Parts: sequence; C-alpha cells; structure tokens
Amino acid sequence: MIKKTRVKICGVTRVADIQAAANGGADAVGLVFYPPSPRSVTPAQALELVKALPAFITSTALFVDPEPEWVEQVINEVKVDLLQFHGSETPEFCRQFSRPYIKAVAMQPTTDLMLLARDFSDAKGLLLDTYKPGVPGGTGEVFNWQWVPRDFSMPLILAGGLTPSNVALAIEQTQVWAVDVSGGVEASKGIKSADKIQQFIHQAQTQFVAHA
Repeated sequence: MIKKTRVKICGVTRVADIQAAANGGADAVGLVFYPPSPRSVTPAQALELVKALPAFITSTALFVDPEPEWVEQVINEVKVDLLQFHGSETPEFCRQFSRPYIKAVAMQPTTDLMLLARDFSDAKGLLLDTYKPGVPGGTGEVFNWQWVPRDFSMPLILAGGLTPSNVALAIEQTQVWAVDVSGGVEASKGIKSADKIQQFIHQAQTQFVAHA
C-alpha cells in the first residue's frame, strides 16, 4: 500500500505564506521561535499567522534549547498545536508541556535512532535533519538518505536540503512518514514562493497519486 507523505512548510513569516501552504495542500506549517533565525517570528506575529490557518492544518512551534517560560508563553499566546525541539533538549524537557512534540535529530553516521526512539518514546515523531556544527537546522544541505531506516518504530520526518527537484526521489528512497521544507521553497530568506510550495507538494505526492 502506498501511503500519502505528509508535508510541512516551515519558517512561514507572512499570511501570504500561510495561504500558499494551505492552497497547495500542506498538512502542517512551522513557526520559528528562535531569534537568531531570519525566519523567526514573535508571538504576536505568530498569532496572526495561526488565525489565518484553515481547519486540518497543524500549527507547529519550533524552538532551539529554549527556556521553559518561553515555550509556555508561546503556547499560551499563540495556541499552537505541536512543539518541535531542534536543540539538545532532553526527553524530560520536551514532555513537560501541555502539547505533543517532535524531536529533531542532526544526522551523522553514528546516530543511534533506535536509542533516540526509546528515549523520546512519547514524541509524535523524529525529524531527521542535516548535521552542521553550530547550525541547528536550516542548512539547505542534504544528508545521506541511506541512513534512514525503513519500517521504523515511530514516524520519521525528513528534512535537510529538500527542494521541489529532489523531494520525490527523497521519498522514494526513504519512505518516510513526512517531509519538512523551509529554504527549498523560498524566494528569499524568510519569504516563501507560492509557486515553489505548490511544486514541492505536487512532487511530494507524485507516488501516492500514481498508485491511488
């Protein structure tokens, strides 16, 4: 059975990006609450973006080694659906909040996904991203997809250097539950391209449509 691959458009900063993601068929959008990022938004900005989301699209708040108070503030003010932790957060840290979470993993040849799945057993999925020293995601670079296990014990989300031109191949090779894109659908840093979003989602669904 060929399953539909879910798509998250991350790093949205404008209502126009929200609309483009929704119209293109995205399953989730990501809001970055990490000030060093060019895609970072404030809770007030994020609230306006979440208000523009139609039904059945998951709003995700991305953090990098945050203070608990910052996470609580975002939850209370923005009412996001899901938390995404992109730093060195412990399982205990991630599970202390009133929202489900996913945990990002910087992939290396020695990464033990079985161990991480055990430690973060209550996560809704592991997001596999490219390892680059000092850069917590958003590298625009792919890692070796052969490191991605098949038939894993929990949902895997593929990130790192995905674009409309390589996402279909990435899905074919990895059979992941979902894909996550940010820079690969941008016109410029922090500004999404509606055309690229549409192309990306179309390519991500190619196998599913072909076998439907």
